[in-house]
Amino acid sequence: MALSAVIGLVAGWGIHPLFVRLGGHPPLVSWVQAFALLIMGVLVGVVAWRTWLTVQIRGERLESYEAVNRLALARSCILAGAVVGAGYVGYAVSWLGDDSRLADQWILRSLVAAGGALVLMIASLVLERACRADVGDDHL
Repeated sequence: MALSAVIGLVAGWGIHPLFVRLGGHPPLVSWVQAFALLIMGVLVGVVAWRTWLTVQIRGERLESYEAVNRLALARSCILAGAVVGAGYVGYAVSWLGDDSRLADQWILRSLVAAGGALVLMIASLVLERACRADVGDDHL
C-alpha cells in the first residue's frame, strides 16, 4: 500500500510539468472525478457495513464465492485508493506556486478527489477486516 502511494504521488506530481513541457495543457480535474471517488467509497462502505453485520455481529458465514469476491474488491480498492489518492495529492502539489488563474481550482478539486480516494481506501480496509471470521477450536 505504501509503495502504491509513493508511485501515485510521484506520478501525480510529474504529470503537470510533463504536459507543459510537451506543449500541451495539463489534465483538468473535474468535480465529477472527485465525487465519483467519494460515491465509490460510500458504496464500498455500505458493503463493509453489511459484511460486518453478517460475519462479526450475527456470526453467519459467507459463501466462499462471496468472501473471495469481497476480499478481492477490498484489496483492489485499497491499492487503487492509495495510488489514486496520492496521485491527486501529487497533482495538487504540482500546482503550488503556479501563476495560473485556475491553479487554486485544480488544487481544491485535486484535494477533494484525494479525500474521496481516502474514503474509498478506509472503507476497503474495513471491508477486508469485516471478512475475517473467528476460527474457533472446533476447526482444528
